[in-house]
Order: sequence, then structure tokens, then C-alpha cells
Amino acid sequence: MYESTIAFTLDTICPWTYLAKKRQVLISIVLRATDASSKVNFTIVYYPYQLYPEATQEGEPKYEWYKKSKYGDSEEKMQMYTTLMTAYGASAGIAYKFGGTVANTLQAHRVIQFFQEEVGAEVADKLINSLYHQYFEEEKHPSSDETLLAACVAEAGIPEAEAKKVILDKDEGLRDTKMKIQEQASNGVDSVPFVVFEGKRRDITIQGANEVEDYVKALEKIVKESS
Repeated sequence: MYESTIAFTLDTICPWTYLAKKRQVLISIVLRATDASSKVNFTIVYYPYQLYPEATQEGEPKYEWYKKSKYGDSEEKMQMYTTLMTAYGASAGIAYKFGGTVANTLQAHRVIQFFQEEVGAEVADKLINSLYHQYFEEEKHPSSDETLLAACVAEAGIPEAEAKKVILDKDEGLRDTKMKIQEQASNGVDSVPFVVFEGKRRDITIQGANEVEDYVKALEKIVKESS
């Protein structure tokens, strides 16, 4: 059986990446309905990227930040954006909300990378899913100690004492996380989601929150060329 790595680069405050992650669940359902799983074993590895590295840890109001930085302070354009994202979200089971705080995500990436390396991708996946849900559907701070602890303990099943130790030691794994972010930029990543499917003959890259069919086609090509 061919072992294929899916390199999934993300930032935990990107709405399009949350959408792509939800569509990823649909993809896994499609694959399980085929014989693909008997030919190729897909393993996901998550890589960090920061869309707004200049953001502070304290952050600022998300709605106003988006309106000003993305839409020229136009309420009309902002309403168009929220309407669009609400519709996209509903199609994938996401109830997007637009309040809360936009802030630096470095500490969130640090915790994700630490537990991915120490425990594995499955735990990292649960952490990421929780962070997206808290940020976009519960309007939580993206990288506060409280948010990270909830993701670690309530969702990923990490013992509370272990989670607190990593969360509170702000330097644990920080240098490695920063290096990985720089590596992604050096690899040409300038937006997320950025997904690379490793193939036996060639790699396939998909950038952006494409439709489920696009991801399925990419995986089918990997399976076909790996047979």
C-alpha cells in the first residue's frame, strides 16, 4: 500500500480554511465509500501559517477590523461578505459569526505543533477543529489560554495538567513553530488553505477552499497513479 502525506497549511483565523476543513470531512466519507482506502493510506500533517503576523495578542474587534482592513470601511461591502460567508458556511454545517476578537495566532500554532509532534495528527486535528469552532461559531479569542485549554482538554482529550503546562510555557516549541512558518513562506505559501497531496508520480497542490469534487479528483489521481 502506498503511503501518501497530505500537507495541510492553515491559519486558525482563516474562514476559508475552516470551510476547507469541513469539506475535508465530506471527502473522507466519499473515500470510505470507494476502494481507495485499500490502495493508499493518506496521512494529514498540519503546517502553520500566519495571515496577520503583525496582529497583537490582545487583538481588536473582528467585525470592525474586517470592515476597515478588507472592505475600505464600507458597511455595504461588509454585509455582502457576511451574507456570502453565512451561505458558504451553512452548506458545510458552519454557523459563522462575525463578532469577537481578531488576534495573533502564534500561540495557537505553537500548541498545535507541539501536540502533533508529541501525540499525533489525530489529536492535532481535534485541536484545530475546536479552535475553528470556538473562533468562528462561539466568537472566542483565537489564542487565549482559555480557548487553548478548552480545545486541548474538552475536545482533544489531553490531560488538563499536561495541557496547562504547555499552554502556560509560552516558549515551549516557539522557535520550531516560527521556523515552520518561515519554511512555508519559503515554499511559496502566501495564502491558506494550501494543501499538497503527495503522489507516487507527482504531487498535486490545491490552494483555496475548493469544492469537494476538486479534492476528490485530486485524491483519485493519487490513488490511480499509485496503483
